[in-house]
Amino acid sequence: MSFFKTKTLNWKYIVGEILLLFVGINLAIWFNDWNNSKVIQKDKEIALNKIKGEIEANLEELVENSAQNQKIPAFYSEIGRLKEKHGELLVPPEEIQQLIRTFPEFIGKVDSIPAENGLYRYDMDTSINLEVTEMSSIAWDISKSTGIFHEFGYDCLYQLQALYNTQELVRNEIRNATDALRDKNIDGLIHVLSLLHQLEEQLERQYKNMLESIDNCK
Repeated sequence: MSFFKTKTLNWKYIVGEILLLFVGINLAIWFNDWNNSKVIQKDKEIALNKIKGEIEANLEELVENSAQNQKIPAFYSEIGRLKEKHGELLVPPEEIQQLIRTFPEFIGKVDSIPAENGLYRYDMDTSINLEVTEMSSIAWDISKSTGIFHEFGYDCLYQLQALYNTQELVRNEIRNATDALRDKNIDGLIHVLSLLHQLEEQLERQYKNMLESIDNCK
């Protein structure tokens, strides 16, 4: 008579192996997620640092060029004031000298003819140079193209999008001002510069606010 022995299964060992396998798989997944998270965080910090540098450079150029361009309306306003009484530059020499000291970059050759009561009739060559602010958006565009900007958080993303939208409006008005100057449309130029100044002030505030809060985006 034959007898068959049945091998007793070591359930503790089997369960232990399954648990080890389960833990190993989960540790691998966790490590992979952790590693990806570190890569994303590093990429996010690089992108934000690039954007911060871009905004700082844009702000510096904006402030400098805006101050220079806003001298143009002030110059023509002063010319208008001097012409207001006589319809021409019929003024004392000291007023023309003050005009030249205030706006030397706009005034070239000056001719004068003596008139009555110590006044002189002036004719002058004027030259207007519009400073074109080349504001970059390369860092912002790259962050959008790579998709890393989705990691910035809603508030940060909203603030950046609004800032770069205003920057584009400023660019458009600078192009309009350039067109008006090219067409020698001084009235049109003054009108555009007035609108441009409002947008530049808004953009300057947005730049400064973003620089104060951009580290919170990390």
